[in-house]
Amino acid sequence: MKKFSIFSTALLTLFAVACGGNSSDNEADNHGEFGDFYGEEYSDALEAEPVYIFGIDSTPYTVETDSIRSGETVGGILDRHGISASKVDRLSKKAEEVFSLKQIRADRAYTTFKRTIEDSTGRREVLDYMVYQKSNTDYVTFAFVGDSVHVSLNEIPVRIVRQCARAEITSSLWGAIMKANMPYAIASEFEDIFKWTVDFFGIQEGDSFAVIYDEKFTDTTSVGIGRIYGASFTSGNKTIYAIPYADENGKLKYWDYDGQSLRKQMLQAPLKYTRISSKFTHKRLHPVYRIYRPHLGVDYAAPMGTPVHSVADGTVIKAGWGGGGGNTIYIKHSGGLQTGYLHLKSFAKGIKVGSRVSQGQLIGYVGSTGTSTGPHLDYRIWQNGTPIDPLKVTQQPQDPIAKKYRGDFELIRDRIISELQGTAPEGDRVTDDEIFRREPEAKEAADSTKSN
Repeated sequence: MKKFSIFSTALLTLFAVACGGNSSDNEADNHGEFGDFYGEEYSDALEAEPVYIFGIDSTPYTVETDSIRSGETVGGILDRHGISASKVDRLSKKAEEVFSLKQIRADRAYTTFKRTIEDSTGRREVLDYMVYQKSNTDYVTFAFVGDSVHVSLNEIPVRIVRQCARAEITSSLWGAIMKANMPYAIASEFEDIFKWTVDFFGIQEGDSFAVIYDEKFTDTTSVGIGRIYGASFTSGNKTIYAIPYADENGKLKYWDYDGQSLRKQMLQAPLKYTRISSKFTHKRLHPVYRIYRPHLGVDYAAPMGTPVHSVADGTVIKAGWGGGGGNTIYIKHSGGLQTGYLHLKSFAKGIKVGSRVSQGQLIGYVGSTGTSTGPHLDYRIWQNGTPIDPLKVTQQPQDPIAKKYRGDFELIRDRIISELQGTAPEGDRVTDDEIFRREPEAKEAADSTKSN
């Protein structure tokens, strides 16, 4: 349990100000070396500048922070702090309209605000507020004022900071992101944007990337990321850009330098965060039978239970036992393509023969069923019945940027690339309004005034 003394916090703040040299000589003469901490002026200063925690003036309170333990309830916590069973019952009923007490989760933080009173029973502490931190940005306040109880759901103010980060890969995308102190969520977002165009299993030392993103802060704590305003991935002499721009239907998509959609017919791989343990070949020493035979697929070594996704829209034509392939799924796609997913631990809910699946949909989990020496996915592709190397599939892009938007897109593209390269003029940053082709509110208001 963490206990905060508001007096001590204020005192340390004043010491820091004094050490920073912000106090005048006259103030030092009037109040001594550190000021008259215990005089009326100091007391008045504290009253004039209350310290707010979760929007509550904490000055008159002892503030303590703790975490919900496994199996612990709000009722149990409040009982421990002297709140009667009848009040807890009233709170529970009132909370149903805002936040059910059953929704609290173990390990989430909560803060109590207690003040000392004296009455006929003597000197004791009473709980006025309990604040439960629902998430990094949301909190629930339970208030006990006199005989009444109140419940409110609140948001911690979030500050948005535009960031541009660059890194070189020495081992993996995740490793580079951690080394550069970027938010971990960047890895997932980056892979989602480039999953049709970048082979993340073929990343090499010396490859590099850059990304522009909004980072969310509550005070000084990073609580997530927002819009990705642009990214690039460089391998050798080739750089692939991801430029955000709304399509004709107003839906945000990412496009390459030439205005071609990064989205392709098929994903580069059906799973994330793994490694290739065996490639497509017509002659491989089988790890179990110890004889040379074709291996007409790609093996992705991955932990047991790793999610497996369909690489394209299609229809399930097999979902069952496949002999040496163990639990197997075959999916038929347009253009004469068929994909196979072997050695699965199990199938996702609803996956059966005849099921329609969409690109990226969860279909199963990595396992080691059938003839297998360990957890992995054997992924295969056939073109009109002929096995082809999944790592060499020719990808066809979707429709490019519409001609009527080409000029606008190119202006935005060039500004984003300048920001990625660190050469953009100060303050010249592409906004959501430009990406979605929205007129700024000020211009709309001006146009409205003109028309009147």
